[in-house]
Amino acid sequence: MKFFIGIDGGGTKTKAVLVDENMNIINEEIGGPSNFLVFDINEVTKSILELLSKLTNDINISLNDINSILLGTAGAGRKDDAKRLEESLVRKAKENKIHINDFKVESDARIALEGAFAGKPGSILIAGTGSIMFGKDMEGNIHRVGGFGRLLGDEGSGFHIGRAGLTAVAKSFDGRNNDTLLTQLLKDKFNINDSVQLINEVYKNNFDIPQIAPLVIEAAEKNDAICKNIIDSEIDQLLEHISAMQKIINDDVLSISLIGGTITTNNYYANLFQSRIENITNVKVRDAELSPHMGAALMARNFHSNNQV
Repeated sequence: MKFFIGIDGGGTKTKAVLVDENMNIINEEIGGPSNFLVFDINEVTKSILELLSKLTNDINISLNDINSILLGTAGAGRKDDAKRLEESLVRKAKENKIHINDFKVESDARIALEGAFAGKPGSILIAGTGSIMFGKDMEGNIHRVGGFGRLLGDEGSGFHIGRAGLTAVAKSFDGRNNDTLLTQLLKDKFNINDSVQLINEVYKNNFDIPQIAPLVIEAAEKNDAICKNIIDSEIDQLLEHISAMQKIINDDVLSISLIGGTITTNNYYANLFQSRIENITNVKVRDAELSPHMGAALMARNFHSNNQV
């Protein structure tokens, strides 16, 4: 019997699953944060090894019995960064006399894509704090749309919506546009009453811009014209992602799984966005078939199988 481990590494917690070669779940565990872009890589390495030990020790299976382990985490879309974490874990394991047969690191989006369609073709649109879209075609090729970060992209995300809202408030303070309900909501929640306070919060106090997105959505739902325009623009830009992926995948129907609180939470923005997707020909929104950590386990199994050929 062969065994595989899939890990979904997050900024607050890490989910791991141990499966057999038929993808039957043998054990699942939750550990601490494993985002190596936020936390020290040595601490992340230690946390992952502790999680692996707990996952196997509970059922008396040695890590030496695990054929392949795959971790999906933020920032690992860059190969150099992924390799850095791979080398760190293998090195730390050797120091502790722990044998790891095969350990790979992939992006969190990649394992989410694999899990959403259980390894079959499809696409995921992620819109939370940031935004990106991934797709897998019939030949197994992986394609990306967006994902250029907050300086060049992140359209439709909490950051992009929040920034557009703060820009509207800044113009309102100056009298460069019409009044917006968002100005009052900003005052009520964050006690930002004028342009000087706004500038200080954003540029001196590292203001968390995505937290403005819910206020923009609230104002739009209350028929504020400026915020409705922001929401319409953000939705249009996410729909552009879908249209671009549709052309790339070039299949009869593009199946999409939606991920991220900005477009999956029951609110005005998400509901309007999903209703507008329904108007796109040959696009179908589907629920994810498997969790991201099961997607990671599936990838671990597939990588092992490919290496045996």
